[in-house]
Amino acid sequence: MRLAWIALALMLCALPLAGAAQQSGVQLTIEDGPSVADVGPVATAVGARLRVLDKTVGRSNDLTLANGETSVLGRISVQLLECRYPEESPDTDAYAHLRITDLDGVELFNGWMIASSPALSALEHPRYDVWVLRCNTSSGGTEDG
Repeated sequence: MRLAWIALALMLCALPLAGAAQQSGVQLTIEDGPSVADVGPVATAVGARLRVLDKTVGRSNDLTLANGETSVLGRISVQLLECRYPEESPDTDAYAHLRITDLDGVELFNGWMIASSPALSALEHPRYDVWVLRCNTSSGGTEDG
């Protein structure tokens, strides 16, 4: 109990120090970072190339899916709803809207994955990892992500 009182007294003593630091010219600034508006207009691709890793056997498979197409790999089903890429620089990134379910129909993931930042919005699964590699353009080529 005595230790708790000592800790409280030390915290109360530290409060004036924090105020003095702010008054002595220490300023916090928040700078604008990159935003979606910085990317510019985006185009919708006809499909995407994905990579699926089965962590239990250490095997990866590349999938090429058209928008709306579904593929079953092992114990999961991967559906590509849409793939988009920046019009002005199509080789810089790919954004894919995926719906991933298990074979019982339980939704494991439903959202956008970004090729350049796969951990930003990732499938949380003990056995499988899925990530976007690139969008497939209407010209038949692929755009790296």
